[in-house]
Amino acid sequence: MLTDTEGIVLRQIKTSYNRRMIVLFSRKYGKIRAGTSLGDKGRSKSSLALRPFTFGRYELFVNRDSYNINSAEVLRSYYKIGEDVDKYMNGAYVLEFTEKVLEEGVPQTGVFDLLIDFFTLLENREKGIGTLVLAYQTKLLNFAGVMPQLNRCVVCGKPREECAGEAFLSIPLGGFVCSECAGKQTAGGTENSAANTLIYKDAFGIIDILKYFAAVPLKKLEKIALNETTGKELQQWIREYAAYHLDVSNIKSEKLI
Repeated sequence: MLTDTEGIVLRQIKTSYNRRMIVLFSRKYGKIRAGTSLGDKGRSKSSLALRPFTFGRYELFVNRDSYNINSAEVLRSYYKIGEDVDKYMNGAYVLEFTEKVLEEGVPQTGVFDLLIDFFTLLENREKGIGTLVLAYQTKLLNFAGVMPQLNRCVVCGKPREECAGEAFLSIPLGGFVCSECAGKQTAGGTENSAANTLIYKDAFGIIDILKYFAAVPLKKLEKIALNETTGKELQQWIREYAAYHLDVSNIKSEKLI
């Protein structure tokens, strides 16, 4: 069966006989692996559509659970991302992170549109690139169904505004923990126990930042930039949270950002 779909290339894998396997995030089929004999060199419409940071249309031959890309054309090229090292590295990290979050063969049109919005903002952003990445990741957690509970304690259920004392974020429990329950969770544990190391004190307003990122459209965050300390704290939390709840870890491009 011949069909076509809009898509974004997540990764290329070279195989034998001048063929390659394309990990394609398609609007119609979700994340798929498609073989192709098309080359990615030169300036033909097909070769340009197989490059990173390109939004394209792909003609697919579908045979049961296998796909082959017969032809491709560029719908929009975000070429400016490749002209800036910082943008390129952060963009590559987002593509790899997204690939690990997506399930094979499950359409995710919301995530697809979110990734297009991310490319558009990244291409034109001059500063605060890390903040844009964190906002994207927060929204991706929401689409993946593992967004942390931020409005009430995940242990006792008490609304956050009714909880006295410090606020905490628990990675294993998936959200906000009041000071009383946090004390009970870590009581009896050693200093380096999992119970302690996976509970973060909300010293930098991470809870409110996560709520804001989840609620506000990505397009409206183009002028928002976190300070370096807060950004690093949130970055570490999201990495550990995604590793715990989505088994997203060992991202090769992570060390470059």
